[in-house]
Amino acid sequence: MRPGPLDKNNALTCHDVGARFRGRRAGATGRSRRNATMSSILLMLVGLSAMSLGYLFYSKFIAERIYRLDPDYRTPAHTMGDGVDYVPTNRFVLWGHHFTSVAGAAPIVGPAIAVIWGWGPAFLWVTLGTIFFAGVHDFGALWASARNRGQSIGMLSGRLIGARGRSLFLVVIFLVLLMVNGAFAAVISNLLVSTPTSVIPVWGAIIVALLIGQAIYRYKVGLLWPSIIGVAVLYALILLGNAVPVVLPETVLGLSAKSVWILLLFAYAAIASLLPVWVLLQPRDYINGLQLFVGLGLLYTAVLFGAPEIVAPAFNTALPDNTPSIVPLLFVTIACGAISGFHGLVASGTTSKQLDKETDARFVGYFGAVGEGMLSLAAIICCTAGFATLVDWQAVYTAFGTGGVNAFVTGGGTLLANGLGLPADLGATILAVMAILFAGTTMDTGLRLQRFVIQEAGELAGIRVNTLVGTVLAVGVCMTLAFGAGADGSGGMIIWPLFGTTNQLLAGLTLAIITVILIKKGRPAIYTLVPLVFLLAMSIFALLVQMGQFYRAENWLLLGMDVVILIAALWVTLESFIAMRQGRDPVEADAPGEARE
Repeated sequence: MRPGPLDKNNALTCHDVGARFRGRRAGATGRSRRNATMSSILLMLVGLSAMSLGYLFYSKFIAERIYRLDPDYRTPAHTMGDGVDYVPTNRFVLWGHHFTSVAGAAPIVGPAIAVIWGWGPAFLWVTLGTIFFAGVHDFGALWASARNRGQSIGMLSGRLIGARGRSLFLVVIFLVLLMVNGAFAAVISNLLVSTPTSVIPVWGAIIVALLIGQAIYRYKVGLLWPSIIGVAVLYALILLGNAVPVVLPETVLGLSAKSVWILLLFAYAAIASLLPVWVLLQPRDYINGLQLFVGLGLLYTAVLFGAPEIVAPAFNTALPDNTPSIVPLLFVTIACGAISGFHGLVASGTTSKQLDKETDARFVGYFGAVGEGMLSLAAIICCTAGFATLVDWQAVYTAFGTGGVNAFVTGGGTLLANGLGLPADLGATILAVMAILFAGTTMDTGLRLQRFVIQEAGELAGIRVNTLVGTVLAVGVCMTLAFGAGADGSGGMIIWPLFGTTNQLLAGLTLAIITVILIKKGRPAIYTLVPLVFLLAMSIFALLVQMGQFYRAENWLLLGMDVVILIAALWVTLESFIAMRQGRDPVEADAPGEARE
């Protein structure tokens, strides 16, 4: 699978976006719109309504009948509170942390690529995947971890499927985190270089988050005013950044501008991962979550006022040459926004340690997945209704992987200009800042999670790895990949083609662990078992397809990694199904006051 949308040549400057929009708008007068087949308003209403109903009814059913949340259960945030990682947190703040940590750029990039097969398959997978796959997966990983002392899903697997399965699970988890941290650093650096108007708001958001953290936790100020002031300041910084772009010199001490940004990003992520979560991680993620909803509100309002028609086909029968088959590639191209294994890492790695009440897991976990789905739906609309004609759309989608962030920024800028009258350059800055902030929060959470994995691996080996050493090792591995495989620090992109399949495979394996827990407790497991079987089938199918591609291209590094991941996945799957066949465990049976401390 090609890393096209994350390639350095895919980034657009605000000037490029503005010029394209002005030219498109001027040439759109009198242009035929015969190819428009669907109202974007109708698509938006159907998608948002379905996800809302999923949260109101399906998540309630899962919470009450399957996971059986207990309002009196004492969560690890209380029983193991340390003021650093284990901190009881307001559910709205925790939702902001969880949502923005899992969002990143993936819920934009995946759908923006996948609409090459048509908006119909992308829309169906995002909508149904959010309701029946992602919500249950994210919610379940959070619940399972909170019920087991905040252990990560990888460590939890040891008790349920054995030591060998746990070791192989940790290998898959480590590779996913390495891909996320290495690739997202390259993505952010590319955007900071190509969109210099985003520099001030992106780095200024860190200062805003620090002040909000102090206000809420040190001075006990309520959420309302810090939220209002924080969002207002953030958008003021966007206006300032749009007026005062920051461009680094082409070289600094012999390093390219992209290399400098990558070094600064890893330095920031390392510091953020060492600080107590309430100082920076929580407030940064919370204010970014609010900023996203403002951004989504702007996009959806622009759709209502502008009423653009979708010019892309529902099912594209005129695919460019060498476009891969929709099955299984659709289901690994769109990950975040439908279902993503990385979400389970965040839910069981950091979010579960901050859960104040077990009943908050439904709002934080399932509604966090709904937020992802809403963002992916917006990306689909931007990339199919943000173009004047089908010909304009086809000019962008010339090959698989040629959509991505550029299509989202271009199409979204058009929607904001047509619907709300915003200058195209400002609209592009808003969308670029949105993408960078979420990629940044994913990166700093990802580095913290990678430190947890290193510490857990050390624990298995009988070696105690402290927080500082674990962080240094995590950064060292990521930097080695970034600069060892790429002169400008973009080496993280080398293994990115495997991310989609490995990430979805991880989601299937996480659902396998949740299913084992449910079976041992004697509860209905069909609601996790069906998504589990589907994801494993699609992911293993995709791994086999990619294996052939890597062999023909003589890419021995990716071929070797593909084989390792496939073997690990099959082994963990086998161990999981053996555990399922063992059936109910009397020790796991529900009892009054179960697991209360």
